[in-house]
Amino acid sequence: MSTQKEEETEGADAPVAATEAGADGDALEALVSEHVLEREDHLNAPGFVIRADAVQDVLSTFKEEAGFDHLSCVTAEEHEDRFESIYHLRKYDDPTQEVSVIVPTSREEPVSETAEPVFRTADWHEREAHDLVGVEYDDHPNLERILLPDTWQGHPLGLDYNQDKPQIVTFEENKNPLEDHERAAGDSDTMFLNIGPHHPATHGVLHVETVLDGEQVADVNPDIGYLHRCEEQMAQNGTYRHQIMPYPDRWDYGPGGIINEWAYARAAEDLADIEVPEYAQVLRTMGSELCRIACHMLALGTFCLDIYGDFTAIFMYAMRDREVVQKLLEDLTGQRMMFNYLRLGGVVWDVPEPREEFFENVRDFLDELPERLDEYHDLITGNEIFQARTIDTGVLDAETAKNYGVTGPVARGSGVDYDVRRDDPYGYYEELDWDVVTEDGGDNYSRLLVRMREVEQSARIIEQCIDLLEDWPEDERNIQANVPRTLKPEAGKETYKTVEGAKGELGIYIRADGTEKPGRFKIRSPCFSNLSALKEMSTGEYIPDLVATLGSLDVILGEVDR
Repeated sequence: MSTQKEEETEGADAPVAATEAGADGDALEALVSEHVLEREDHLNAPGFVIRADAVQDVLSTFKEEAGFDHLSCVTAEEHEDRFESIYHLRKYDDPTQEVSVIVPTSREEPVSETAEPVFRTADWHEREAHDLVGVEYDDHPNLERILLPDTWQGHPLGLDYNQDKPQIVTFEENKNPLEDHERAAGDSDTMFLNIGPHHPATHGVLHVETVLDGEQVADVNPDIGYLHRCEEQMAQNGTYRHQIMPYPDRWDYGPGGIINEWAYARAAEDLADIEVPEYAQVLRTMGSELCRIACHMLALGTFCLDIYGDFTAIFMYAMRDREVVQKLLEDLTGQRMMFNYLRLGGVVWDVPEPREEFFENVRDFLDELPERLDEYHDLITGNEIFQARTIDTGVLDAETAKNYGVTGPVARGSGVDYDVRRDDPYGYYEELDWDVVTEDGGDNYSRLLVRMREVEQSARIIEQCIDLLEDWPEDERNIQANVPRTLKPEAGKETYKTVEGAKGELGIYIRADGTEKPGRFKIRSPCFSNLSALKEMSTGEYIPDLVATLGSLDVILGEVDR
């Protein structure tokens, strides 16, 4: 595969506290020793327990002096004797360099300093931790519930949460926040506008609270949570071996199911020290890239609906090509969307018989794809109206994208050269020839170009996988490792692993408690962090630009809300 990024950084000064084997825990501890209470070793990352009033000092030191510029995830959990927030830090230049910052607080007073001034992505992540677990973040700019209504009583992932307590959401919850302001000002030009929750441009059940100053967007607040199902709690109630795997398909139903399943599998296999057979890795890689193409085709078609405001033939063309991919995935997995194809240690079965027919169908699709993509470019990227609506609108620069934890095509459309498949290799990606696609425009047009070019790269990967599968010796086609029927990882063992989803970095954190079910299961959704940057991209623009920008993010609300 491409090593362009390695060549660009070759010879550069190594960041503080970095080694070839991972983050140098001793060097990192020396940077923040006055704040460290205890040292932990999570799988793949050193962990530092720090005081609750030193969060900003520690995170800013790691960011500025050690190069940890990516706050990938924030996990909160309640223990019998304490609350805990865990900040999962990585590097955009090298995500294999990881560190965990653990912030304990007492059960009586679960108050911790906010990380929002250091990483803007902490805004939404800490709000979620407060909403579901009950941790308070001192000096947070907007510590309101994010997935549940403000009137909700209790914290669903808390140990003492009463699931039988009736909940009432009053009408006041959704009143116009500018109503009193309007009456007082009289001559104000501002107007409060609700977009959604049931609106074609929101790509699902999303409510965008928008404040207009004349015709320009003055403020945007995405109101999420309408599809929240507490998937993390569902996973915590399921067994590692059999009951969790069906849930990931429900997150990104684009469908990115196999990629979602791989995120869970990668974390659980790391936790249980399971080695996946090479043949199964090729099958996983092929299936994931088919899912990526299907997701990008859906993003392409719906984005054009947003831009043109009409049900054009482009949408039907995109659905036509997506349908071909879904039929291939159905042949492979037995399902159109909710695949449940992966198993811990491998996959559930090999390609369908007759093998030659399946491979021929895949090759037929790949052979037709270049002509189809040329047609899309003629209809879309070369269209003057489309260019006027997307070029220089929804602009997101690279540093702002990093500050919000943006990943995937949205980040790569801003020139951020970051792809987990290459930078933290898994599966069979490292053995294949393909390139990471980036664009420097940072606008709505660039994000679409990235997705269209990524379809070409996915096709390259799939073709190489087909070649490998065809020539693989029959007696070496091992699809699953020998995994115990019941998995009980050692209590206290923790891991955080990610994959490159169709929308960006999809991560899973698991803490084992010695039973066959996770003690804590946290989902890091790429759409969640990407959507949090919508205000930065839309303020000062017009409503049609806001609609275009929201479409360019390609959010799936099942993954945002979980």
